[in-house]
Amino acid sequence: MAFSTASRDLPATRATTRLHAVPAADRAVVRVAVLAGDVFLRAGLLSELQGKPGIHVVAGAPAAADVVVALTATAAELPALVGQAPTNARLVLITDTPRPAELWTAIENGLVVLLPRAEATTARVLRAIGDATQGRGHLPAEQLGQVLHGLARLHRDVLSPRELMLNGLSRRETEVLRRLADGQDTAEIAAEMSYSERTVKNVLHNLTSRLGLRNRTHAVSYALRNGLI
Repeated sequence: MAFSTASRDLPATRATTRLHAVPAADRAVVRVAVLAGDVFLRAGLLSELQGKPGIHVVAGAPAAADVVVALTATAAELPALVGQAPTNARLVLITDTPRPAELWTAIENGLVVLLPRAEATTARVLRAIGDATQGRGHLPAEQLGQVLHGLARLHRDVLSPRELMLNGLSRRETEVLRRLADGQDTAEIAAEMSYSERTVKNVLHNLTSRLGLRNRTHAVSYALRNGLI
């Protein structure tokens, strides 16, 4: 696998690929760990990343990394490889076309950017790291379609029968939280939603218990912080 920073070596631009440079203002030092099933592929990628501006390569275990770059030689090694990524890191995955089950495994382990191996020039990998650092996700069109189809199936078969939405809340929980955020108390919420106060309190109790939240104030804060209401 060869890498190059020369623009002539970049692959043809796709609609789903951005090749512009990371703005200078965004270039903070990013701690990057590299995972690869093949020791030679890992060594090659490490040699390309070391010494690059704004990149600090984390040696050994990737627990301290902000971004993990995982490079697979075969799709079969993907689950074990991405499973090594720390839960708080953002994952850049360089691989050939993954199957849906492998794609979901990567997503469960923090996937932010999926880069086909054929496009993995040095410049493109650095762009992917910059995107992951800034929270800009990227999936090729085929994988994006698989994810959207999977989310629709998840909602239809798993969440909807439990009266939950894709954000993890029910419509009733969402409405109660919105009204709490607007300053209403449980009596006002019960009156406007045609519930008893006990029902409103039960909704809040079930919500805080399920999400491990301390109280209703914590629940509102959680919902606002995560854009759920």
